[in-house]
Amino acid sequence: MNITLRLLLGYFLIVGLAAWFVLNSFSEEVKPGVRQTMEETLVDTANLLAEMVTQDAAQIDIPRFTAAFARYQARPLHASIWGFKKETTNLRVYITDAKGLVLYDSENKAVGQNYAKWNDVYLTLHGRYGVRSSQEDPQDDRSTVMHVAAPILREGKTIGVLTVAKPTLSVQPFIDRSRHRIERAGGWLMGGALAIGLLFTWWLTRSVDLLRRYAKEVSLGRKTKLPKMGSTELDELGKALADMREKLDGREYVENYVHHLAHEMKSPLTALIGAAELLDENMPQAARATFTANIREQSRRLKDMLDKLLTLAKVEHRTTLENATAINLRELAEIVIADHAAPMQQRGIRCELTIPADAQVAGETFLLRQALSNLLENAIDFSPDGGQISLSLTTSLGKHTLTLRDHGSGIPDYALPRIFERFYSLARPNTQRKSTGLGLPFVKQVAELHGGTVTLVNLPDGGVEVSLVLPAS
Repeated sequence: MNITLRLLLGYFLIVGLAAWFVLNSFSEEVKPGVRQTMEETLVDTANLLAEMVTQDAAQIDIPRFTAAFARYQARPLHASIWGFKKETTNLRVYITDAKGLVLYDSENKAVGQNYAKWNDVYLTLHGRYGVRSSQEDPQDDRSTVMHVAAPILREGKTIGVLTVAKPTLSVQPFIDRSRHRIERAGGWLMGGALAIGLLFTWWLTRSVDLLRRYAKEVSLGRKTKLPKMGSTELDELGKALADMREKLDGREYVENYVHHLAHEMKSPLTALIGAAELLDENMPQAARATFTANIREQSRRLKDMLDKLLTLAKVEHRTTLENATAINLRELAEIVIADHAAPMQQRGIRCELTIPADAQVAGETFLLRQALSNLLENAIDFSPDGGQISLSLTTSLGKHTLTLRDHGSGIPDYALPRIFERFYSLARPNTQRKSTGLGLPFVKQVAELHGGTVTLVNLPDGGVEVSLVLPAS
């Protein structure tokens, strides 16, 4: 299970349990709360009617109460209670004497029966609070009726009991509506918690994923910029990884360069030492001139190698562009072609340029000029005398592809996988001399620094095609 799912499940489990506990507790309080309110109202009603039933009489005035209650039952009701219509009365009242015999029943069900054992009557006759809840239908939990009794007093003596009964089903709509509202609120709460959990998990795992991808790109040796994490702790972790990468890269970089540089410098240094030793001997002037020219050539080669090595080293250690500007590719190509006009003219090589005048990229002019110059220099070296080079541009999906084609001998198959390695070089067809082997690695680094790529393939009819892909500006 990945970290995203773990975080989401953990968060939702905690919030879900907390929400369930709160909502369940609240829901469980609704039903008893409504019934407690109903009981409190019935207490007031029972005591009020108990006073009214003995008004101006020495004994319980059943006939007058019967008439009054009948008028109450006949009253038309048009009440709207929080959205619920109430159009009929649902109170039941019965009155017993001091022995528990029913003297009056508003529903004419129990007149003459002995209710002395029912809790409401029994407790009230014994000077206590009389209340009971009974089911009219033992098979139906919703048929419960609440009975609240009050003593009928005359000169401080209990002469009877008046009980007010009300079915709990009358308040069930209020309970149901409250429960539905709580459930709906709970649903919104859980939905909101899920949305927040998804957002929180996405935010956290996005930062972790950015850091993971950065570490992966670094492990593959690719140029990548440290992303912004959005968290102080993750930012510090990212910076620590970047610092560690720079230190490790620097150590490996120095080791590789020292190894390659020592290997590549061995040949020209050996030639220089040998020529210098021979110059100490007496030799014809023509031979001396030859060895002197060789010393100059090898010295030039060493200087060229060191210059290009320093330039490549600066580019390889960079992860972002420093002075990016809008560069017109046609104008840049024209400048590079003009820089190489002399060697092309000497060998009768033509360069066909087909780049739109408005094609632009964002980058560093010096780096792109040097990269394009290296590619053109290679194309000239491998082209036959009187040959033709073409430099064209295609644009697709927001990317410019600079394509440089020559019609030379191509690259041997065994050399293609290593063509972008430092110090790897092939002998030029005309001079049989090798270059420093740093030109194409420099082009690759410049392309990656600009967010692009460079590829090199042999053409079926001979020659090489190099494609430099850069984001369009």
